[in-house]
This record gives sequence, C-alpha cells and structure tokens, in this order.
Amino acid sequence: MPENMLNRAHSRPLTKQRRIAAVAGVAAFGTAAVALSAAAGHGGTVTTGSPATTAQVSSVMAPKSVKGTDIRRLTADSVKLDALAARKKAADATTAAKAAEQKRAAARKAARQHAAEQAATRSTERLDIEPVAAKTYTNNLDGWIRQALSIMRTKGIPGSYSGLHRNIMRESSGNPLAINNWDVNAVNGIPSKGLLQVIPPTFSAYHVAGTSWNIYDPVANITAAANYAAHRYGSIDNVNSAY
Repeated sequence: MPENMLNRAHSRPLTKQRRIAAVAGVAAFGTAAVALSAAAGHGGTVTTGSPATTAQVSSVMAPKSVKGTDIRRLTADSVKLDALAARKKAADATTAAKAAEQKRAAARKAARQHAAEQAATRSTERLDIEPVAAKTYTNNLDGWIRQALSIMRTKGIPGSYSGLHRNIMRESSGNPLAINNWDVNAVNGIPSKGLLQVIPPTFSAYHVAGTSWNIYDPVANITAAANYAAHRYGSIDNVNSAY
C-alpha cells in the first residue's frame, strides 16, 4: 500500500477528535467569558486564571448582610449617648443658675453694706453740723446756783441747791459783789468776798477748772467755796455757820 494512503486513513479520525475538542474548548471559553464579564461589571477587575464558578460569582455580587443584634446595639448606644448629653446639659444649666444666684446675692449684700455705711456717714455728718446747743442759765441767783451745780456734778463735788442757797443767803444775801471789811480776815488784809464770802487764798487753792479766775464771778465763787467745804466738811450742805 502506498505511504500516502495510510496517512489519509489516519488523518480523518484525528481531525474529528480535534473538532470535538475545539467545540468543547469554545464552550468552556464562553462560560469563562461570561463569568469574567459579570465579575468585571460588578467589581471593575478581571482576574485571569481558572474560570469563575457560579458560587464565586454569587459571592462577589451579594453584599454581606448586617445582623439585627448589631443594629439594636448601635441604637442602644446612641440612646445612651443622647441621655448623657442631656444630663450634662442640665447639670451645666444648674451650675450656671447657682453661680448667677450667688453673684446676685453678693451684689445685694454689697448694696446693703454700702447703704448702711452711707447712713452712718450721714448720721455722723448731722452730728457734726448740728451740735447740741449749750444749756443757758438765767443771770440771777437761781441761774448761778444751777450752773454751779452742773459744773460740780462733772467734777464730783457734792452739794445741793438748798445747801448752796442757804449758805449764800447767810453770807452775802445773794450779792455777788459783797465784801467783808471788818472781820479778822479784813484786818489781816485778805477780806472775804463774793456770794459765799471766800478769801483770796482759799479761792486760788480750791478754784475749779473751767470757771473764771475772778473771785467776784458768781459761778466761780460758788464752785470754789463748795469745793473747799467738801474737803473740810464733806459737803456744803453740812455748813450752817461761818466756815
């Protein structure tokens, strides 16, 4: 048999097998192309290699689901945060209100203190502007005795109105210029003078500060004589005769 005849006999089955293989390859290639096209449409990336299976394509296309437990946990956390924020806001408002009230209380206290200080100042100013008027006495025996008694009280000298009046009437009959020119004191050159007939040395020794140094001055004469009598007799009230 010729050699070329043998080659043609074997070439036919091989050609048929190649055709079957080619058809199978085309089918596989089509499946892979579809898978790659779907993956590229969803993911934007085409992976080379073995053809994608249906499960692999589904896993690429389907997103992961969020569990209900996770949603409830997130919601609860959000509620807690809102509650904490509300409590903090209320606490801040309370603190601000307390601070404002303390500030108002301090302002009221300062105002009261300022008003009290102003009132005290006005009171002091009134006392300075309106001094107590000095008491006046009549220029007669009654006025002289009363003025002398007022001075005697401030100096701690005892004596009463009646005690002074009684001794004045016996010694000078109420004449502030009376003078004794006939007794032993007159003989010695120191006659008794004034309402209570005081000799000059006694007047000088028992003179009361704040009164006149004139022995004939009624008030000065009375207070000096009462001061002398207090030292010698305890009080002018105890004197009932010449002293």
